Amino acid sequence: MTRGNGTLSPTVARASNALALFEGTSAALRRVVPFDAAVWQATDPATGLPTAPMRAENLGEDGCETYWDCELLSEEVNLFRDLARAPVPVAALRESTGDEPEHSATFRRFLRPRGLADELRAVLRVDGQWWGQVSLFRERHRDSFTARDVATVAGLSPVLGKRLRSFAVPAPQPVADHAGGPGLLLFDASGALLSINDEARAFLRDLPAGPSAPTRLGIHVPAWVHSTAARALVEDGTRVRARDRAGRWLLFHSSCLRDADGTPTQAAVVVEPAKAADIAPLLTAAYGLTERELEITQLVARGLSTAQLARRLHLSPHTVRDHVKAIFGKTGVTSRGELVARLYTEHLQGSNRAAVVRVWHD
Repeated sequence: MTRGNGTLSPTVARASNALALFEGTSAALRRVVPFDAAVWQATDPATGLPTAPMRAENLGEDGCETYWDCELLSEEVNLFRDLARAPVPVAALRESTGDEPEHSATFRRFLRPRGLADELRAVLRVDGQWWGQVSLFRERHRDSFTARDVATVAGLSPVLGKRLRSFAVPAPQPVADHAGGPGLLLFDASGALLSINDEARAFLRDLPAGPSAPTRLGIHVPAWVHSTAARALVEDGTRVRARDRAGRWLLFHSSCLRDADGTPTQAAVVVEPAKAADIAPLLTAAYGLTERELEITQLVARGLSTAQLARRLHLSPHTVRDHVKAIFGKTGVTSRGELVARLYTEHLQGSNRAAVVRVWHD
């Protein structure tokens, strides 16, 4: 960071989970880059889609659907997916539009109706992986975000990305399996919830609290679940992973339903406990394994010996042993069996339990 790093570093180091990280960082950052409202959210590194947990500051329940409809269906300015690939993963709306924010659908439909005049967006990434994102908002009476503000937040991106990555770790104790079947939520093309089965209601009740939208069925749908459904209308087969309050990993996967001429009409979101294969890539990323180390880890899980690994990868046995040693060091294990058990177990630690995520500041 160009400034404020000494203030923020202890906050990042002390955080025990994602919500604590968001809370502490927000409080410290507000003194360096003032803002009036914010949304902090974790993302699934495989898809870049938001997932639990999510922290909203000085923003009411209304607007979640509008914000994500803009991002996924109509926005053309500072898209998170573009920032994730940009040399600097941070941008301010007014600066990006030449002080003509009306070019942004998010400004027209979300910011302006709420008295907000500027947004600074940041993707929290490390080693090319997208682990979280943040939106900071300023009201009309404030100056716009500056290039210096952008640089300050850009310095935080890899620090926060690395810390978020570290929270995806195995648990010392298993979490009880889910006894029921998969949950199903059905949305229409406008994002309204049409129907939901009992299993899905149970899964939603077990999710951490966070920004959500009311429905005519009497339940609140988390904002990131809504965005998963909306994404299905433009990109079929979306998959997002999230933890419930008990620490169990869940898999949400969406698909698009079409009429006879191929027009998207509905989006279905299926939720079920994640299998070991669904979580292993996330965990290997959390430990900071390189592409080669990930490849070796997957082959070790299939039972290949050092000699077999060497032949398969066209490496010397000595090089293979060096890679395996590095993998053991990063994951904190001492044997191949322990490595497989740690990365491919279905019982994972709950890190975001019973947290308050919607806050208001004076």
